[in-house]
Amino acid sequence: MNEIYTAVKRFFSYRFSLHEDNAEESDTIESIRRNVEFRGANLWTLIFAIFIASIGLNLNSTAVIIGAMLVSPLMGPIMGIGLGIGINDYELVKKGVRNLAIATVISVLTSTLYFYVTPLHDASSELLSRTSPSIWDVFIAALGGLAGIIAATRKEKSNVIPGVAIATALMPPLCTAGYGIASGNLYFFAGAMYLYFINSVFICVATYLIVRYLNFHKKEFEDKAYQKKVRRYILIIVLITAAPSVFLAYRIVNKSIFENNARAFVEQEVNYKDTQVISKLYNYSTKGNKIDLLLLGAELDKLQIDSLKKKLPAYKLNNTELIIRQGLNAKNELDISQIKASIMEAMYQGDTTKQKSQHYNALNRPIPKLDKELKSLYPGLQAFTINNVELRNLDSNRTDTVTMALINTSAVIGLADQNRLRLWLKNRIKADSLILVVQK
Repeated sequence: MNEIYTAVKRFFSYRFSLHEDNAEESDTIESIRRNVEFRGANLWTLIFAIFIASIGLNLNSTAVIIGAMLVSPLMGPIMGIGLGIGINDYELVKKGVRNLAIATVISVLTSTLYFYVTPLHDASSELLSRTSPSIWDVFIAALGGLAGIIAATRKEKSNVIPGVAIATALMPPLCTAGYGIASGNLYFFAGAMYLYFINSVFICVATYLIVRYLNFHKKEFEDKAYQKKVRRYILIIVLITAAPSVFLAYRIVNKSIFENNARAFVEQEVNYKDTQVISKLYNYSTKGNKIDLLLLGAELDKLQIDSLKKKLPAYKLNNTELIIRQGLNAKNELDISQIKASIMEAMYQGDTTKQKSQHYNALNRPIPKLDKELKSLYPGLQAFTINNVELRNLDSNRTDTVTMALINTSAVIGLADQNRLRLWLKNRIKADSLILVVQK
């Protein structure tokens, strides 16, 4: 039995030891210390990397974002803080905190400047993914930090550090925070900064753990009580950071389950010959979920709607309100971008070559510039979009090309005025058919 234990111990010691190719302690400390301070080349590299990452987020380009993270020097002060805590070098800790704060402020200001002047203001999926941190971000930051400090303590440096910079993604949250400031969206700013805080704290904690595992020599303090107090504060910060992440992860899992169930319900149950779902919103909330549908075509009667509501529990949607909007009128409160996205999503699905040829000219018919005319006719007009879209009837496979006008106003437009506006637009654009959606 002892021989088996010895053999297993020898195997793990040989395979998993971090001491064999370990660099000199003084070399590792000096290497990390050099990268803590942000001045000169480091600072300019950070600014350029922030601009690159902001452009990548703006264009929804993953490749550009990865490129920015590769040149980002943000890991330096974070690992410096972890090292300082691990060896009781509180001067290094203060220097790391000071430089990290400077780098953070400059990064946010740089990205704010970019998003303030860029003509592209839509929030891309890459940007939105940095606004809702979860427990998985804690795991990624901690594991990435462990890999980073292990690589930093080796005699021969590898490509692990750049990989850690990509995995922990310190830079995109800062750019997202800048977008939040530039667009006036405090939710984006808060979510992005929290994600950045999570990454920073757990990279720092991972650095501390490996430094202690490798038994780096500590600076001795005469006041042991003060030393214990500092360590206690570090533990409290870690727990405070991780706790909200667990809650967010729980919400994300529940939201995903709800959206999958809601999608299945709409696809299988809201399926009528002369009625189509042209917009669907799934709103998850602890107070009660909502499925919000906008229908086009023959209106459903009360019995049909009641029948749909009774089927919700079969899809595990017990605490869910079903909202059905019929008739495109001023009472619709759906987001214009959501309607447009759902219509565009339906375009070209299952088209044959013959159908594409038949509708190509209609879909690409130019829309005249109507900004000044509409503003003079309706001073309360705030925004509008007009597009030629293709609507497919899923039952008959019939394809229709229509012009969709989505209008956003500051005041309610009556039904009579809406009809006049629809007819004016139809004649002005020379459209065969036109659907008008007005949103206040």
